Amino acid sequence: MTMLKPGDTIGILGGGQLARMMALAAAPLGLDCHIFAPEAESPAFPVAAARTCAGYDDHAALAAFAAAVSVVTYEFENVPADTAAFLASRVPVLPGPRALATTQDRLVEKTFVNDIGLATPAFRDVDSLAALQAAVAELGRPSVLKTRRFGYDGKGQVIVRPGMEIEEAWSAVGRNPSILEAFVPFALEVSVIAARGADGTVSAFDVCENQHRHHILATTRVPAGIGPATEHACKEHAARIAAALDYVGVLAVEFFVLRDAGGERVLVNEIAPRVHNSGHWTIEGAQTSQFEQHMRAVAGWPLGSVRRIGRVEMANLVGDEVDAWREIVATPGSHLHLYGKRDARPGRKMGHVTRITPE
Repeated sequence: MTMLKPGDTIGILGGGQLARMMALAAAPLGLDCHIFAPEAESPAFPVAAARTCAGYDDHAALAAFAAAVSVVTYEFENVPADTAAFLASRVPVLPGPRALATTQDRLVEKTFVNDIGLATPAFRDVDSLAALQAAVAELGRPSVLKTRRFGYDGKGQVIVRPGMEIEEAWSAVGRNPSILEAFVPFALEVSVIAARGADGTVSAFDVCENQHRHHILATTRVPAGIGPATEHACKEHAARIAAALDYVGVLAVEFFVLRDAGGERVLVNEIAPRVHNSGHWTIEGAQTSQFEQHMRAVAGWPLGSVRRIGRVEMANLVGDEVDAWREIVATPGSHLHLYGKRDARPGRKMGHVTRITPE
């Protein structure tokens, strides 16, 4: 891979808050960002060096975009396969096609994780009502039915509870190809943000502990309330996943932490092939943010230090919680990040605030 130099341009597919923060992190490094997104009011547009507002199926616009950048990356994993393939024939796309193909489909993703020797919750392929009935009979209730594609923040999933009609659960996911997962009585949900450079170097930030509200990440705290062996296992699992995918860039791996008489163990819940909400704490809380780390990786640069700076808490501002911005900016030690979104709809991530406590 050719190392980019200051003044070169990184193309980003998607114009949301993650692309916005990537562009902001690239600028101090002397790297420009060109955003490609179909939404005219994309939050990343105002902070980028260049923008293209077009559909992901607009081949003329994609060709011009590819000609204007040195490498392409993305802020969301559901990049249309045709879009990724079209661009990859003209310019490097990082992370590569295998990472996208693996993480866009929950069945493929969990099978991949098991195949490289890592544990997940038990799961079954569900492609029909009869298959769902058989899967529930095997895995029991409660269990979690999830669409194989396009689910996030609790969308595209339903808990199959005792007494619930199987037909009702199947209808709740739109009768789409899905997986059924065994319900996991976890003690904690944690994640690790890791980066793999073009030279194969892997570096992981400290594991963070996540709390969700209405299926949306509410709070992330670092360090997580886990033992050293569990911390090491999470980082090792992330490194193994990155290597197996021949990954270049930042990825997040979410885990369930289980506790019993034998101690702690982890199950891989999900992989996100991109910068991640639970890594926002790194902007002020680590020597190198996840966004700068991603820009370094896809530019072919050495990875930065992941040293943590104090104890960190990051809280999402969802919907009208953003209206508290005046109080937040008036509070010493609070670091406010707003995403430039105009409409504070319920459930919409509008920004976040980070607070650091010296250790």
